[in-house]
Amino acid sequence: MNVVVIDGRLSRPPELRVLPSGDEVLALELSVGPAGSSAESARHESVPVSWPAAPAWASGLEAGAQLVVLGRVRRRFFRAGGQTQSRTEVVAEKVVPAGQRRRVAGVLAGAAARLAPPG
Repeated sequence: MNVVVIDGRLSRPPELRVLPSGDEVLALELSVGPAGSSAESARHESVPVSWPAAPAWASGLEAGAQLVVLGRVRRRFFRAGGQTQSRTEVVAEKVVPAGQRRRVAGVLAGAAARLAPPG
């Protein structure tokens, strides 16, 4: 099972990338602090997020926006500078502004349903 939920702030504005296949992916960089920590004292980590087929409104997000992301972790390999490199990122399925409590609750319910044992 590969399920991740992230609550963080955009470190920089989203970047739209067009793949060689013609598909579009919105690249997000979220700053995430440890659970239960205050924003001032916490050591934050940067989490790269790829959002395939993101809706048009997402391109207008600004740095500092608080978001909740539901997705999966992926490690991809690529060639750069004649060497094989890798990057671990979150592939977003749903992204919602953290202030929209009903939508956040829906995202969390969806994650919980995936984690529940079958039966």
